[in-house]
Amino acid sequence: MTSASLPTDLPARIKAWAREYGFADAAIAPLSLEADRAQLERWLADGWHGEMEYMARDPEMRANPAKLRPGTLSAISARLDYQPPADAAEANLADGERAYISRYALGRDYHKLMRSRLKKLAERIAVEIGPHGYRVFSDSAPSLEKALARNAGLGWIGKNTLLLTREAGSWFFLGEIYTDLPLTADVAAPTNLCGSCTACIDICPTQAIVGPYKLDARRCVSYLTIENRGPIPEELRPLMGNRIFGCDDCQLVCPWNRYAQVSTDPDFAPRHGLDTAKLTELFAWSEEEWSRKTEGMAMRRAGYHGFLRNIAVALGNAPATAAVLAALNARAQDNDELVREHTQWALRQQTAWESGMENRKS
Repeated sequence: MTSASLPTDLPARIKAWAREYGFADAAIAPLSLEADRAQLERWLADGWHGEMEYMARDPEMRANPAKLRPGTLSAISARLDYQPPADAAEANLADGERAYISRYALGRDYHKLMRSRLKKLAERIAVEIGPHGYRVFSDSAPSLEKALARNAGLGWIGKNTLLLTREAGSWFFLGEIYTDLPLTADVAAPTNLCGSCTACIDICPTQAIVGPYKLDARRCVSYLTIENRGPIPEELRPLMGNRIFGCDDCQLVCPWNRYAQVSTDPDFAPRHGLDTAKLTELFAWSEEEWSRKTEGMAMRRAGYHGFLRNIAVALGNAPATAAVLAALNARAQDNDELVREHTQWALRQQTAWESGMENRKS
């Protein structure tokens, strides 16, 4: 099939079909990613990927879609808005006794949801114009998703390294369809509207955004609480506050997110009261309870002991109360070394916190 044999309005029709399947937007992305590959290689050379060794595997596959799916001639980039109807994030962060979980992880795991909808879109294209070879992705393969979305005109890459749009800020997921259809991309390059704003850089609790468009993942709370499998560096623990899975600070402060709408998709609604849960409540979960309550959720990625490790750090940063101290003492001799070490650190923090309060009173 040649581009001349395809309907000229096919890109517009694909956009319309995408919206029928719940996507906020979709467009055809030019596959030119040479500059993005160079930027990725610099990031890897600086070691900013930490333990994410999968990021260093075959940069050519990330930068050349035809390497990932042989025969690929075009990429369709799609956006799915997810901001959940959750309790106010700022109020949660301000309450040291509550657990803060990144907004994207409060409901159903988006990976399967996105791929299912992308597959339906790809099948709809086949019904309308004939069979085509394709593969769908959503943070599930080595693909430069943000760069492709930018190429498709869905937004610009902001100083916090997230894709931003006028309409939805950054509260959305991205996914792609790699296809052997020679689709025409007819989009204007998106204008970067970050301007002189540095709100995301200034707010980052661990100063992981080391400069505009530069993220040292090794300092990022999302990396530390999810991707990192070992101990969290002690110097970063007090900076993490009550964030136990991911971090949204750079999104919460972004002026463009004022325009984002709350998603009505029930899949993204908070489960098990996790948008208001207390740290002590979650720290008491057994492994069986954790497995049951996180089934089908992105929180599974941290693993049970990683989950407890993260909560221990948050409890170390929490106000000293009888409930906090009791929760920590209950796991002070936990069988898992990672949990035990972070719990004992938290107890030392609580002791220091209490001593400081006594000194101030006297």
